[in-house]
Order: sequence, then structure tokens, then C-alpha cells
Amino acid sequence: MADIIEITDRKLPELELFADLTEVQLRNRLEPEKGIFIAESPKVITLALRYGCVPIAFLMEHKRIDGQAREILSHYPTVPVYTGEREILANLTGYRLTRGVLCAMHRPTLPAAAALCRTARRVAVLDGMTDATNVGALFRSAAALGVDAVLVRHSCCDPLCRRAVRVSMGTIFQIPWAYLEPADASLEHFGFKTVAMALQDRSIRLDDPVLAAEERLALVFGSEGYGLEQSVIDACDYVVRIPMAHAVDSLNVAAASAVAFWELRIRS
Repeated sequence: MADIIEITDRKLPELELFADLTEVQLRNRLEPEKGIFIAESPKVITLALRYGCVPIAFLMEHKRIDGQAREILSHYPTVPVYTGEREILANLTGYRLTRGVLCAMHRPTLPAAAALCRTARRVAVLDGMTDATNVGALFRSAAALGVDAVLVRHSCCDPLCRRAVRVSMGTIFQIPWAYLEPADASLEHFGFKTVAMALQDRSIRLDDPVLAAEERLALVFGSEGYGLEQSVIDACDYVVRIPMAHAVDSLNVAAASAVAFWELRIRS
């Protein structure tokens, strides 16, 4: 039987995970490696649990306890479940819950980038992507379209922020990912050719056969507004554009990534 606690006082210290702490505070709670993230919706929570994330507490509407969350709660009888009506929870969190369920979880331990690079053939590199929706969408496309791993620079938004996790539909737990640290060996060290997705005079078409022929590719994506820094572009082996009709000059980075992943997927 789940440990169900009716919310009568939003000032309960136990509720600060859901009500008072910012994403940055959650991430750095106690120690960075012992941080917390929030998963939203039964589907996303189920995937997070399936891939080894450890729950701390649930927050959900009354009707979800014997509804969509029933199966989840049956496996975690000692994890506290804070509950109330929809409006109470919206006032507590500041937003309406997707499918009426949140779960605070310990952040998973991430692998080293080098460990992923040793066996991967197609990786995505996120450089300066600060929009959580685009980060989540890119992870979803990467998982669906055969990318082996995602490498994230610290200039990006946290892939485990609530919105990114929700938009990814939980695929962030399915595809291996890691942070690229300054001390890490270069991607070239692992045999990757780097591909800057950018509009430049020297850009080649995404469907150029030379790209598909490469054994290992790292596709580098930049910020939504300004794209990649010129220094990053200059350091890449290829600069690539997506050929488009009707004089459209560019796509949203999440859409562009999906096109690139599909075109350059391993086909054998």
C-alpha cells in the first residue's frame, strides 16, 4: 500500500522539491552528483524507473492514485505520495501537471563521454543549445532515428530539466548520453569526422555521398538563435546544410536534427 499523504499545508518542507526549488537548485541539491530532477507524466516516470532512476517522492492528483499511476505505485510502497485536487497542485507547483503526476528522482550517474565514443558510429553533439523544448525534441529524434549517443557541452541547458525530460517523452533515459568535459579527448581521437550543421559558403548538401560514406560521424548542433560559434564551425571537418525549397533558409534546430539523423543513419 502506497504511503499517501494529503496536502493540507503547502509549506511542508517535504514539498519544496516540487514547489520552491529552481531547476538549478534541484540539480545542485546537496552535491551535484547527488542532485534531483523532476519527471512528469506516468509514461515518462515509468521509463525513468525502468532505466534505473530512483524515486524520492510522488506528487499527483487524487484520481491518478487508482488510475494511471496505480501500477507505478504498486512497486514503490514506501515512497511518499503527496496528493490533492488539480487546482491545489497547480497552485503549489505554478503549472498544471501533465497527466496529473510528478516524481522527484535522484539524478542518474552518467557515463564518461569516452566510454560512449569507443563504440558509437553516429553521435549528436549539443553546443550552446539553451532551449529545453529543443533539447528534449532532439533527444527524442536521436533515440528514434538510430543515433548511438548524445554528447552535451556545459553551455547547454540541463537535459534533465523538467521540460526537456517531458518533451523527450522519456527517451532521454533510453539513449546513452554524457557531458563533454574540457579534459576529454577530442572526437577525432576516436575516429570521428565532425559535421557542423550551419549555413556557410563552404557548406555541402546533407545528401552528399561523402557524408554517408564516413564510418563515424559526430553531428554538431548549436543554439537556436545564432547557431554554432565560428570557431566551432572552423574546427569541424564538414559544414553541412539541408537543401530546402521555396527559399526557406533554415529549420528549427530540433527539426533539422531529425532530418540529419535520418539522412546520415547507418544503413547496413
